[in-house]
Amino acid sequence: MNTANQRQAADVKKAVIRHPLLLAAAVAAFASPLASSGLSLRAQTPAAATAFEVASVKPNKTGDGRVMVGMAPGGRFTATNVPVRLLLRQAYDVQDFQIVGAPDWLNTDRFDISAKAPEDGNFTGEQMRPMLRSLLEERFKVKVHAETREMAIYSLVKARSDGKLGSALTPAAVDCRAARGRRGGGPPPPLTPGQRPECGMMIGIGRMNAGGMPMSELARTLSQQVGRVVLDKTGLTGGYDFELNYAPESRTVVGAPPQLNGAEVAVDPNAPTLFTALQEQLGLKLESERGPVDVVVIDNIAQPMAD
Repeated sequence: MNTANQRQAADVKKAVIRHPLLLAAAVAAFASPLASSGLSLRAQTPAAATAFEVASVKPNKTGDGRVMVGMAPGGRFTATNVPVRLLLRQAYDVQDFQIVGAPDWLNTDRFDISAKAPEDGNFTGEQMRPMLRSLLEERFKVKVHAETREMAIYSLVKARSDGKLGSALTPAAVDCRAARGRRGGGPPPPLTPGQRPECGMMIGIGRMNAGGMPMSELARTLSQQVGRVVLDKTGLTGGYDFELNYAPESRTVVGAPPQLNGAEVAVDPNAPTLFTALQEQLGLKLESERGPVDVVVIDNIAQPMAD
């Protein structure tokens, strides 16, 4: 692999999204993407717990559109009406397009899972990953291996030849590093409805509102929306404030129409597509190309025996 390809491979790995596990009442049960180091097939440290102490897996036949996933104090993990594909995404730290060889039932069949870590404590999503992998291996007979494949990706670039940005994308009004220092590293103050985060990003159905965010974070968020790795090639440094409004895709991460608390969300028929909104509102665009992408290949998976 030449030097240019090596650099692109490194950029692709950085662009892969990771999601910490959080409780969510909406259909999408994961938080906004964080920084990534690629697939979670790496070895765990000896001190890390690698399996749940007890776990219950039961099919869910309710037909409810809601999915709830969360961790409770004491090392408890619960998932309600969850498709196995979503568990694979969290366990192996990948997006849908990075899962290869998955049978159709991983999207359609739903399960309720209740599990307890071997020691009481407040576990992070990262600490829970090896336990989820062990659960998938034991109850769903999952066997996987990692590969790097050349796939379609996007580059996020400036849309105009003169480099002018859209009116909804401006340099950050707040120095986020200084703001965090003034807060002593604590959380930002609560927001009023519709208020832009001072240093962060709020993502709704068909809307992103961000303050002080680098373009690399926008690229990671877009990757989740478009189903491809997105590389930041804007050349823009520092933090930016932006608001992006667009028509959401008709399919969510779990295969249903856009929903909130089980109710289908009305979509503005006149709203622009995400690609058009990027150009018109932010002065950016996505250019299609090909590049190396880490994937998880499913070698074996089976329906579990119900408890």
